[in-house]
Amino acid sequence: MNRSRNLLIAILWLATVGAGFANAQKSVHANSERPFEPGEELVYEAEFSRALLRKVDVADFRFTASRTPSNESNKNSHSTAPQKTPTYSLVFKGDVSSKGFFAKLFNLRFRERMESTVDPISFGVQNTKRVDEQGKRIRSSEAVFNHVAGKVVWTETEPGNPSRPPRTVSSPFTGPVQDILSAIYYLRTQPLQVGKTLELVISDSGQVYRIPIRVVEKKRMNTVLGKVNAVRLEVGLFGPRGMIDSEGQFSIWFTEDARRLPVSARVKSEIGTFDIKLKKVLRNSSQIQSAQGGLRMPGENLGGGAGPAVVEVEYLSRQQ
Repeated sequence: MNRSRNLLIAILWLATVGAGFANAQKSVHANSERPFEPGEELVYEAEFSRALLRKVDVADFRFTASRTPSNESNKNSHSTAPQKTPTYSLVFKGDVSSKGFFAKLFNLRFRERMESTVDPISFGVQNTKRVDEQGKRIRSSEAVFNHVAGKVVWTETEPGNPSRPPRTVSSPFTGPVQDILSAIYYLRTQPLQVGKTLELVISDSGQVYRIPIRVVEKKRMNTVLGKVNAVRLEVGLFGPRGMIDSEGQFSIWFTEDARRLPVSARVKSEIGTFDIKLKKVLRNSSQIQSAQGGLRMPGENLGGGAGPAVVEVEYLSRQQ
């Protein structure tokens, strides 16, 4: 049962944030034209189906993008573009938490929070922090990416169990690399064309994976945005060489317009089927939730006070 629960958490987390391309060696130019700058928040809901159970709400997802002054966010990171000095860094945050029925179905409550700091010029990830809560167990981890040496070092601690020594994993990498959160934002800066086959290069828990991705179809979809044209990607997350060592299939839909919004995902696994859908898009003029600060260690106040007022933007599709 523990394996099934761990697999489920991995699926819910990776299914929404683990789809990004790292196909090109060129940098992504920093500018204000990227759809998620200067600030954006995406809210998702996950539904579970298995046998007689049909589309039961099991988890909520919240992802934010913002800017932070580079002199604050890059203190302990290794810049991916040492020849240039960006004035800010991109900060992506993910928060995934189980809902009531999940606890009844799998006898577990969980919450995962993640924060990625990214160079806005090269779009290479510099630092990844994560807090993983499963029931009463809490684990904290940090991955530091040295792009000069081509090495990532990941360290995990368990604050509630001081007798457990820190766990450390390091791996080499070459070229652009993402974590599972920054990857999806990188993808939103890239063109997506049906028939394209690419390889994902992504680091998670100190390991580096290369995962094949195919853009397989385009169709008109009904979404929270209205009717939009969208493209479907098949992502090879599953299998002996994938990020999830189990049988399964994963597809994700992105709008075809300049926003490249991930509007829907479906995961088929040995546990059941998960449908993850975009429910809300939020934007404001002063970086959503920037006042909350960075991801803190367990036991500290994660709220950091109220952020700036968030204005919901109703995105109406202009596609014909």
